[in-house]
Amino acid sequence: MELVDKMLAGDVLSLARLISLVEREAAEVPAIMKQIYPHTGKGYNIGITGPPGAGKSTTVDKLTAHIRKAGHTVGIIAADPSSPFTGGAVLGDRIRMQQHYLDSGVFIRSMATRGSLGGLPKTTGGVIKLLSAAGKDYTLIETVGVGQNEIDIMESADTVVVVLVPESGDTIQTMKAGLLEIADILVVNKADRPGADSLVTELMTMLHMSSNYKDAQWQVPVLTAQAMNDIGIAELLEQIEKHRAELERSGLLERERRQQRRREFLATIEDKVTGKLLTLIAQDTKLSSFVTRVEEGKIDPYSAAEEILRNGTLLADWSHQLVN
Repeated sequence: MELVDKMLAGDVLSLARLISLVEREAAEVPAIMKQIYPHTGKGYNIGITGPPGAGKSTTVDKLTAHIRKAGHTVGIIAADPSSPFTGGAVLGDRIRMQQHYLDSGVFIRSMATRGSLGGLPKTTGGVIKLLSAAGKDYTLIETVGVGQNEIDIMESADTVVVVLVPESGDTIQTMKAGLLEIADILVVNKADRPGADSLVTELMTMLHMSSNYKDAQWQVPVLTAQAMNDIGIAELLEQIEKHRAELERSGLLERERRQQRRREFLATIEDKVTGKLLTLIAQDTKLSSFVTRVEEGKIDPYSAAEEILRNGTLLADWSHQLVN
């Protein structure tokens, strides 16, 4: 595909157009992914998550500046709540990252969540691959900040940074388990506000009380920052690099990426089979009759599924149609 060739040659407009195709889940996406696959996997992915108002965007902004000073290129994916009118991202790239807009070493993309409950759009993985193929050394992924449902970021990022503020105290009580499972680095932002020291102490206590803290290869650090004033961001980048070094030393980075590829493979098969099955339901009277009986309450879904799976002739016929 010509667009991919141009992107690999450094054309930013082609990258933007390819991302749009991935976001729309266009018919060309499988071909795009096949073509860029040999060029992916070289970048490092950093997730920035936390409750709304914690200063995630400012943290991403300042962190990008430090990464650029070190001579590396950056891709930024900023998940935004979807517009109820257009389904597109509500917040704009220029609003978030004005100082980086004209920097050729930084590519910024706002993505609408489109109803996703995991904090990230479901097409985020494809966009990360495009940014990697485009040669970005680091990709920063900022979640929409939906709180304890930030599960997707664990599957997309190599290092997950959870940003909190002193006012997050009540939020933490409902996020304890999620925080300990998600965070590789904890940052108390706006640390000049009252309650910051107490929050740091509470987080440290939570970490030390976790069952696997002493045996963990990586001890989650609790940092303080004032991102707006660029205080504590250099220390944050230092901890990110330390975490990366530990992942590489222990082999965890490669193992996790193997798991990511496995999840992607299974999800791709599931999506394709589901799509073909829905088409088959619309075309096959025998299969559609099962759907009708379930809808009318004449048979429960489990019994209907078991009846189909027990019928070798029907199953073989439908399986043949699914793969053709």
